[in-house]
Amino acid sequence: MTTPENVTGTEALRPHAEDAFAHELKALATQDDRPRPARWKLSPWAVATYLLGGTLADGTVITPKYVGPRRIVEVAVTTLATDRALLLLGVPGTAKTWVSEHLAAAVSGDSTLLVQGTAGTPEEAIRYGWNYARLLAHGPSREALVPSPVMRAMAEGMTARVEELTRIPADVQDSLITVLSEKTLPVPELGEEVQAVRGFNLIATANDRDRGVNELSSALRRRFNTVVLPLPATADAEVDIVARRVDQMGRALDLPRAPEGLDEIRRVVTVFRELREGVTGDGRTKVKSPSGTLSTAEAISVVTNGLALAAHFGDGVLRPSDVAAGILGAVVRDPAADRVVWQEYLEAVVRERDGWKDFYRACREVTA
Repeated sequence: MTTPENVTGTEALRPHAEDAFAHELKALATQDDRPRPARWKLSPWAVATYLLGGTLADGTVITPKYVGPRRIVEVAVTTLATDRALLLLGVPGTAKTWVSEHLAAAVSGDSTLLVQGTAGTPEEAIRYGWNYARLLAHGPSREALVPSPVMRAMAEGMTARVEELTRIPADVQDSLITVLSEKTLPVPELGEEVQAVRGFNLIATANDRDRGVNELSSALRRRFNTVVLPLPATADAEVDIVARRVDQMGRALDLPRAPEGLDEIRRVVTVFRELREGVTGDGRTKVKSPSGTLSTAEAISVVTNGLALAAHFGDGVLRPSDVAAGILGAVVRDPAADRVVWQEYLEAVVRERDGWKDFYRACREVTA
């Protein structure tokens, strides 16, 4: 029996980026002869290649981790090579966490120095905490101190990550100001401080669309260089992103290959884009938009669930009936208003579209 203590990276349901793409990172490091900032595993050029994809001189293919404007990745990587922290901003589902993880993996070889932001995230998660048994027995000491991921990154010259920064209470957010401006973290209980060594930096992600958002103070925002991650510019780009991610996730779950259902992937993406943008792809028909974001990440989830249905309760081929329920669940968040939006879209657009009869019938069946 495999126990949690001996699970390997290849056996993990969702390996860390540095484990899942270890062969690519190793190939890049071997052939990377460009200057590297202090404690970086790769040069900025190699980090960008890792994220954007390419073919190395020895024929090694680097798969794209991010499909979007090259300049966005170049600015993000360059920011990490300076003393400015990086803020990845965008609507939900624009791959902020994905890009953050892969940047940390390529720069530091470790993407796990992570603080997950929530409304209940305490200041200790960003600064440090205490082993209270040792604290009560022996008082404040180095042995009793429990470093946060940020403190560890500072001491080791690595990249820390803070996810959903705007979900963290404002007073806790501001505990980052001294870390980012002075590159030091005071420990007054010990009369000491932890100074960041070369190589340290921080990547934060945030969006301002969700509920429960805490605005960043102007003082904190000034410590970041902000890079906005856009939604995919074209339907083809979004289809490519969804197909790639579904294929990666499917391999871990032993699901059918995504290309076998490329027509349905394109259909899901088309529905999401039209409802999101409020107009059909040809620009001829305006449609109402539902309350949800209908992001690329949600399209990936719908298709992955559809492939699971096809694998376990069908013939392994992704069909309209496999994705219809998932689309309904993604679109209809507000049972009253969104259901009307969805039914109008079905009747005005889907019903009249050539080649979409099976999809229309499947959606009508689950909607009823």
